[in-house]
Amino acid sequence: MRAVVQDALGGPEVLHPGRVAKPSPLPTEIQVEVHAAGVNPVDWKSRADGGVAGLLGEPPFVLGWDVSGVVSEVGFGVHTLKVGDEVYGMPWFPRPAGAYAEYVTAPSRHFALKPRSIDHDRAAAVPLAALTAWQILVDTAHVEKGQRVLVHAAAGGVGHFAVQIAKHLGAYVIGTASAAKHDWLRALGADEVVDYTSVRFEDAVSDVDAVIDLVGDEVDATSTRSLATLRRGGILVAVPSGASPDLAERAAARGVRANAFLVEPDGPALARIAELIDLGAIRVEVADVLPLDSAAEAHRRGEQGRTQGKIVLHVRD
Repeated sequence: MRAVVQDALGGPEVLHPGRVAKPSPLPTEIQVEVHAAGVNPVDWKSRADGGVAGLLGEPPFVLGWDVSGVVSEVGFGVHTLKVGDEVYGMPWFPRPAGAYAEYVTAPSRHFALKPRSIDHDRAAAVPLAALTAWQILVDTAHVEKGQRVLVHAAAGGVGHFAVQIAKHLGAYVIGTASAAKHDWLRALGADEVVDYTSVRFEDAVSDVDAVIDLVGDEVDATSTRSLATLRRGGILVAVPSGASPDLAERAAARGVRANAFLVEPDGPALARIAELIDLGAIRVEVADVLPLDSAAEAHRRGEQGRTQGKIVLHVRD
């Protein structure tokens, strides 16, 4: 089958079209004919360093975790999905899934039925980013109606879902983003938007219950500075850089928590997210759709850090 392969760690130029063996489903697994694959920051980081904890191993390997497609084969024991079902998912993360390809296989419960109201290109933009936002807000921070939530990088892939999910939960939502994206974020439901390029966000925001930091301490000490915005008992969820011992100690001294986070496959949450998309409560923003063979260009654009929403690879019609 067609796939995008890399034979060495490195920059976008290591990604190239190739052919690999078509996978077959084991018991409790399904084979999915991939129509589109989402591109995420973890993809280009894994391209350079071999993935979370080196779980991709040594090249050659096939990147990608976001999938939208059609069930093409089912293994023994699968009874929730059938051949012909349109599904989407984030299979195997953080282990290799090989989504930049024409077919993937994974446990059936890593998938859910695709939202009916959007096509495969848009559905492929959802799983990893929306699950990250959902699991942070619902399962980690336990956000409730009336609480205040600050989302850093609110216009990005995870950020634009976090704004909408937090709003759905009844929170007062504050986002940081460049000024050009403020109107769009307000249209998504943000109650307040801070231009991080012109003001120190900790001078403009206070008394929040949860901070969703999608930037990290590597960029202008964003996680550490965010502690000052939290009210006592609040939580900082630090996604890209995690919660270092120093950050955790600083948080404890202020009477707040600093949590690291890693998303995991979650079919039931994807089913709920699909319902919210079909109800119009969550909008999916796709910045670019490129053909599968243009994966290297997708990585180049993504690494510039100026994308509004997600980049998607179109695999088949």
